[in-house]
Amino acid sequence: MKKILYICSFLFTISAIAQTASSVELEKQKLKQAFAYSDNAVALNAMYTIIALEGPSSSYKDSLAYLYFNNRKYVSCFLVTNDILKNKPNNNELLEMSAVSLESMGVLDKSIDAYSNLLEKTNNSYHAYKIAGLQLAIKKYDEALASIKKANELPDTENMTVTFQVNKNYNQNVRLKAAIAYLQGLIELSMDKKTEAKTSFERAVALFPEFVLAKSKLTTLEAEKE
Repeated sequence: MKKILYICSFLFTISAIAQTASSVELEKQKLKQAFAYSDNAVALNAMYTIIALEGPSSSYKDSLAYLYFNNRKYVSCFLVTNDILKNKPNNNELLEMSAVSLESMGVLDKSIDAYSNLLEKTNNSYHAYKIAGLQLAIKKYDEALASIKKANELPDTENMTVTFQVNKNYNQNVRLKAAIAYLQGLIELSMDKKTEAKTSFERAVALFPEFVLAKSKLTTLEAEKE
């Protein structure tokens, strides 16, 4: 009798596993189709079903974080990445998405912490640049100046650009090194160090001659001097 019960239990387990596998495959097909038709709502639903079927370790949690991030659902993206990072603390892409999400949510001090954690792992000049910009935003000028100087000392990130809004109709992509020099000038202006700021803006223009905002700052400083 016990043997029969064991066999029945085994067969039930095998059947349940097969049904789960079949359900997961069906949801993956649904997800693929949803992406093909740019239907994010269906894609989101399919991902949640796959995660529920596969369990907490499902790799589709990462996909869920990317979907939220790409659709600028920053609160949800942060919550998902925060959950994943408990088991994947060294995943730099997830760390960066978390930092960007916090910044977009307006939680700037936490975003600085996230970027600082990321910088320790990457030694990337762009991450130091981001820290300096956030520190400027919360008026921690001394810390911002130290961060931007560190950014300038780190190796240049090839082909990396920063987008600046010149006016409501025009954005300009600027080389990172020039953007670093420009941000240093803004920090120095905030500290009332106009001579140093002028030098930084001049360096920004030397690095990127068409840098509209840096040229504008130089024009303003020259006008004030006169």
